[in-house]
Amino acid sequence: MYVRNNLRWRVVWKYAWRNVLIFTAYSLLICLVYGPVGFRSLSIPWQPVATLGIAVSFYVGFKNNGSYDRFWEGRQLWGGIVNYSRTWAVQSLEFITSRVDAPDVEAPAASASELSDRHRRLLYRHIAWINALRLNLRRQPDQWDAAVAPFLDPDESEKMRARQNPPAHLLRQQAAELRKLREERGLLNDFQHVNMMQTIEQLFNLQGGCERIKNTPFPRQYAFFSFVFVWLFAGLLPLGLIGEFEKMGPDHIWLTVPFSVLVSWVFNTIEIVGHTSENPFENEMNDIPMTALCRSIEIDLREMLGETLLPSKLEPVDDILY
Repeated sequence: MYVRNNLRWRVVWKYAWRNVLIFTAYSLLICLVYGPVGFRSLSIPWQPVATLGIAVSFYVGFKNNGSYDRFWEGRQLWGGIVNYSRTWAVQSLEFITSRVDAPDVEAPAASASELSDRHRRLLYRHIAWINALRLNLRRQPDQWDAAVAPFLDPDESEKMRARQNPPAHLLRQQAAELRKLREERGLLNDFQHVNMMQTIEQLFNLQGGCERIKNTPFPRQYAFFSFVFVWLFAGLLPLGLIGEFEKMGPDHIWLTVPFSVLVSWVFNTIEIVGHTSENPFENEMNDIPMTALCRSIEIDLREMLGETLLPSKLEPVDDILY
C-alpha cells in the first residue's frame, strides 16, 4: 500500500511513459499526414468524439467503483482479522486459567507452566494462521519456513505445509485443541468453549471472504472493454481535435499533439488506477499491506504473552508498505 500523501513523479512516470510516447507519436503522425502531406480527410467532427468521451468516462468510472469496492472489502476483512486476533488472545489468556468445575473430568489442576505452554501454543498457532493465510492469498508457499514454521512445532509445521489449504487446517487444529482442553483437562467450561468456537467461526468467515475475492477475478467483460474503449477514444481524439485547432489558423494544428496527449493520458491513468485495484492480494504497490498487518498482530499477541523480545513494526520501503 502506497503510504505517501502525494505520488512521486517517478511513480507516475513509471506507469505513464510508454503510453505517453505512443500517444505523442500517434498525434504527431496525424498532424504530419493532415498538414504537410495534405490528407484532409483525416479530420472528423468533434461532437461524436466528445460524446464518446463522455460515455467512456461513465464506463471507466463504473469499473473503478467496482475495483475499489473489492479493495475496500479486502481491507475490512483484514481489519476483522486484526480485531478477532486480539479477541482470540484475550479469550485464550483469560479463559484458560485453572481447573473449572467439571465433575466428569478426572485430571489434576493445571500448573502454571502447563497453562503458559497452552497459552503460547494457542497464540503462536494463531500467528502461524495469519501468516499462512497471507502466503496462501499471495501464492508464496516458498516463504513458509520464514513466516509460518517458527510458530509451530516442527512436526505440525511439516504436516500443515503438505495441506492444500494450510490456514483452514490450522483453525481446525485450534478447534481440536479447545476440545482437549474441555474434555480432557477441564480447563474450559461450556460457556467458554462455545465463545472460543464462535471466534474460530468468525475467523473462518474472514478467511473465506478473502479467498472469495482472491479466487473470483474482476469480471473480464468490464476490465477488457474499459481498456478497449479508452484506447478507441484515444485513437479518435486527435482526429476530432485537429479540425478544431485548424480553425484558429493553419499552424495551430500542432496544438493537437499536447492536448491530445494530455486528455488521452488522463483517461488512460483513470483506467490504470482501476486495473491496479482489482486484486488487493497481489503484493503490489496499491494492495493491502498484509505483511505489516501480520507483524502488528504478532507484536500484540506476543506482548500479551508477556514477551519482551518483540520484532519491530514494518516500515514502508520506497513509500510502499507491504
